[in-house]
Amino acid sequence: MAEETVIPRSFRLLEELEKGEKGFGDGLCSYGLDDSAGDIVNMEHWVGTIFGPGHSVHENRIYSLKIFCGEHYPQQRPKVWFSTQIVMNGVDSKTGAVNHEVIAVLRDWKPSYTLMTLLKGLRAEMGSHANKKLPQPAEGSMFESQTRVAQ
Repeated sequence: MAEETVIPRSFRLLEELEKGEKGFGDGLCSYGLDDSAGDIVNMEHWVGTIFGPGHSVHENRIYSLKIFCGEHYPQQRPKVWFSTQIVMNGVDSKTGAVNHEVIAVLRDWKPSYTLMTLLKGLRAEMGSHANKKLPQPAEGSMFESQTRVAQ
C-alpha cells in the first residue's frame, strides 16, 4: 500500500501562491494573498475572483471572495465568503458565508484539492441547474460586513 506524502502547509501554500501569481488555469478563476489582512507571513487570508459562468444569470459578472486557510489547511477545508453579493444555494444571504455542508467541493474536501479547485467548484455550482437562473442583486453589490474568524 502506497503512503501519501504530506507536504508541509507553508510549502503547499507557497506553491499555490506562485501558481496564483503566474495565473495558471483558464483565466475564469484567480486568487492571491489578501494584502489588506495584515499578516501575510502565515498565508491564512486569501482573495479569489470568479468570472460568472456563461448561459446563466452570472454571465459577464465578476465575483470577489475571501478565503481563510487555517493552520490545518489543506487537510482541513478552507472557510469561504463571497464579498460580492450573490443569491446561491449554500451561500448565506446576509454574510456571504459559504456553507461547507451544501457546496460539494467543500463538503467532499480532499487534501489534494487546491484554491483553484475550490474556485472552479464554486463556479460550477453557480452554473448548476439549481443556481443558474436565481434572481441576483444589482451588479457590483457587496456584502456589508464579513467577520473572518478562524474557528
